Amino acid sequence: MASKMEETYVHRKLEAHKPFSTKQFFLQWEWLLVLILIGVMVLNTLLSPYFLNVTSLRDATMIFLDKSFIVFPMAFIMIMREIDISVGSSVALSSVVMATAYNVLGMPMEVAVIICLLVGALCGLLNGLLITKFPELSAVIVTLATMILYRGIAYIILEDQASGNFPEWFGFFGWGYIFGIPFILIVFVIIAVMFGLLLHKTSFGRRVFAIGHNDVASKFSGVNVNRTKLIVYTLAGVMAALTAVFLASRMGSTRPNIANGYELDVIAMAALGGISTAGGKGRLIGTVIAIFIIGYLQYGLGLINIPSQTLMIIIGALLLFAVIVPKVKEMRR
Repeated sequence: MASKMEETYVHRKLEAHKPFSTKQFFLQWEWLLVLILIGVMVLNTLLSPYFLNVTSLRDATMIFLDKSFIVFPMAFIMIMREIDISVGSSVALSSVVMATAYNVLGMPMEVAVIICLLVGALCGLLNGLLITKFPELSAVIVTLATMILYRGIAYIILEDQASGNFPEWFGFFGWGYIFGIPFILIVFVIIAVMFGLLLHKTSFGRRVFAIGHNDVASKFSGVNVNRTKLIVYTLAGVMAALTAVFLASRMGSTRPNIANGYELDVIAMAALGGISTAGGKGRLIGTVIAIFIIGYLQYGLGLINIPSQTLMIIIGALLLFAVIVPKVKEMRR
């Protein structure tokens, strides 16, 4: 196992010292994603006269960027060869607890938001603890169980009711601007840069990649695998809670069934962005492009009232494309 890690390391060192190739540079997955994004923009422009203008493109980000916060930790999780399908339920539970803290318990909204973030962190931490303490259980089974658990608790708290009446300033998270730029877009850029630096420029990111290549060999090489997984899953919970804040702000209320299906969109964005489902591979720049591909695709087709089932088919086809194309390239090599 150790020799396999050494071979991978040597291979990467050799790649790093290869002379620059313009052809190889433009054959990278991210350039294909840029072409797909251009295709999506052209298609939406042809289908709807209301799509291609600065105001529309700017304001569309306020509709689809809330779920994008979860994509970044999900990319880390997938690079480690794990998965988390409970993120949508974590969003629901965090938002429901926040609304209850404000409307029922009478806490200040600022405190309710902090509680929301803590609940999300606890949800992610519980996922990480279960996965690390019971390694014989797959992450799919564990997070499937917690997905049902978190959503069930949200229904117990609010039943099938909505809870809103948030203070006026709270709406700024979802609909506010700073110098004409949506606040959520500014937050998105900051978080994308932070996660990008964390993954590609720190020893923590290198440990994430090492675990994805071989977690057993990583453990014998001195990497604290369990602690790394705990941190990543907790980050996923915190980002789910941040999504809850922005989503509740945009909607003006919350209920237990919000963010239903978010986990599928998030996984699709990460996979389309080039994050390998086999672990150990991926770059966040591709994930960022994929977020805008799927986001603008959903927004543009929504303008002409395309049914949600059709959107699911298109996203599913993109996901298959993202999984199959790299495998075909590997087979040719």
